[in-house]
Amino acid sequence: KVHVVVIGWACTTLCLVSYAAAFSHGASPSACTDMMPQHMRAQLHSPRNNYVTIHTNMSFFPGDKVPVTVRSSRDFMGFLLQARKVSNDEIAGTFVFIPPGSKLLTCFEDGDTVTHSDKSLKRNLSFVWKAPDQPIGDIKFL
Repeated sequence: KVHVVVIGWACTTLCLVSYAAAFSHGASPSACTDMMPQHMRAQLHSPRNNYVTIHTNMSFFPGDKVPVTVRSSRDFMGFLLQARKVSNDEIAGTFVFIPPGSKLLTCFEDGDTVTHSDKSLKRNLSFVWKAPDQPIGDIKFL
């Protein structure tokens, strides 16, 4: 009986450790749609204390590679970045350059989303987003 309890405890512990450790390695695909953190301890911070800005070109053509910079007033560890069509909120385009400490995530197509890959502190990040080859209208980065 003790052997079964020890095995059950070990399996539970390993599952919890792997679940908790996964948070530091980026967002899960379950965050693709609403972009909400799925972390058990994730807390939203007051915008009065810090802010994040996203800088990019004002216009682009189909197939263009567009530089995107994310800047924060405070250090942060985790993020999720997507480009979405203004008209229907669908994810659009792919990221073709990402900085260290980040990784590509597939929400609907390969490389359409970027998330963190480690717990290092970040403040200014630079990406390159490739617009789809067909016209898509206005986009927003979230």
